[in-house]
Amino acid sequence: MAQKQILIICGEASGDLNAANLAKAILEIEPDIKISAVGGIFLRQAGARIYYDIGDLAVIGIFDVLKKLPKFLSLRKFILQKIKQDKPDAIILVDFSGFNLRLAKKIHKSIPTIYYISPQVWASRPGRIKTIKEHIHKMIVLFKFEEELYKRCDMDANFTGHPLLDIVRPAMEEKEFLVKFNFSESKLKIALLPGSRRQEVENILPIMLETAMFIRKNIKDVQFIIVKSPQVDWEIYNRKIANFNMDSRIIEGKTYDCLNIADFCLVASGTATLETAIMQKPFVIIYKMNLLNYLFYLPQVRVPYIGMVNIVAGKKIIPEFIQFQARPKKISEQVLEILNNPSRIQNIKNDLTQVKSLLGEKGASLRAAKIILAFLNRPQL
Repeated sequence: MAQKQILIICGEASGDLNAANLAKAILEIEPDIKISAVGGIFLRQAGARIYYDIGDLAVIGIFDVLKKLPKFLSLRKFILQKIKQDKPDAIILVDFSGFNLRLAKKIHKSIPTIYYISPQVWASRPGRIKTIKEHIHKMIVLFKFEEELYKRCDMDANFTGHPLLDIVRPAMEEKEFLVKFNFSESKLKIALLPGSRRQEVENILPIMLETAMFIRKNIKDVQFIIVKSPQVDWEIYNRKIANFNMDSRIIEGKTYDCLNIADFCLVASGTATLETAIMQKPFVIIYKMNLLNYLFYLPQVRVPYIGMVNIVAGKKIIPEFIQFQARPKKISEQVLEILNNPSRIQNIKNDLTQVKSLLGEKGASLRAAKIILAFLNRPQL
């Protein structure tokens, strides 16, 4: 019997991480499967053969997409050639909906095409459901409400839970981490998570740093932890922090250890909001993008919140400071109000516990892998 092949396609750091955990689970069940990918460092470490490294693919907003349009068109052509050449037994599209849904339209329908981590059709551009129904054979989703949405549209969808539940945990003991990075155990510790993309860090880190300065005026014994994304150059962080005189450390690649010691967090909207929720840390959400991108996307948004944690909760449990509301003084006032109110902190933690329970059970990647392999081994379409 010929060796089975799976092609995985993602485009951003979070997708690469989730795809890597999925690839590991697939290979754990069927070690002989050959996995190739458009991905990054995590998929490579998981054992996938990387056809194209996604290091410079991340974009924010339509205008960033337009700047990189020739690159995306070239990549799509390259992938279609690889599919024609290698004839994979299945294609797994991971998040990265702007690119992946357009690619799906070009893939021959005889190849089983699975979508892992659904496009957020419930948040904006619901018309994409039609494209998904026409070109995707199976949806594997991270949230129960997504499964219900697709099944209402008579589509094959499975809720497997969120893979973050398996990976969000500190690697070091709290005291060990404090000693290693020279943090005081007695001082308040606030973590700053400004995002995983260059544009996010450029836009959001200065807001967080100014917010930190306002907080420091009211709380003297405070330390700040700047959580660095491995995908963003050190130069950007060093340049942004140069004008701020405060007790802080920039720490790379140890997000969960940083969250573990934090008493409070300032978090850019995105995957990090769920990571912080799973770690049960009180926080606020901050996000600011290019104004033209913001004005372009605003009319398309169909949900009342931007933070995934609030969407899952079905109510605003975490304050959001988006675009024009992302003003450091205003944010700091809210942070100080929460920090000075123990009952408010406890209520937030209680709500975060409920959100965590809504993410499903541990083992999401393994469940997804089993569903994919069962789908792959079924009688052909």
